[in-house]
Amino acid sequence: MVLRRTRGTRRGGSSRSLAIRASLVVGAVTVGVFAVQGGEWGTFDLFRQQKRLARLRHDIDSLRHENDSLARYRKALETDLVLQEKIAREEFGMVRGERELLYRFTEPDVPASAQRRPRERPWQAPARRAPPPRS
Repeated sequence: MVLRRTRGTRRGGSSRSLAIRASLVVGAVTVGVFAVQGGEWGTFDLFRQQKRLARLRHDIDSLRHENDSLARYRKALETDLVLQEKIAREEFGMVRGERELLYRFTEPDVPASAQRRPRERPWQAPARRAPPPRS
């Protein structure tokens, strides 16, 4: 029996076929990683979208709560006479008929020479003076 050797048929394979196998494995791993992680809808993007969804749901819940409280306040403004009177007194300075008097206290007028003027800076527009209060 005569054993003959032919090229590339050695039992362990040649270094060339080993390099091809290694590059195929690396390519398959690369394709698998890109399929999971890459692209517009990858894993990292999915996590980011989940965080955004949770934040938006929290914002919506907060806005619903605020909207409900404003609706209750509007309803109270329309129906609650005590609240209406409180707002009329505080915001508009109203009094009840002949039984009450309204006293307003104002600060005494200070002469212009006694007033301390802020130092003007060249980059700021000159300060305007407020009109005097009505009596």
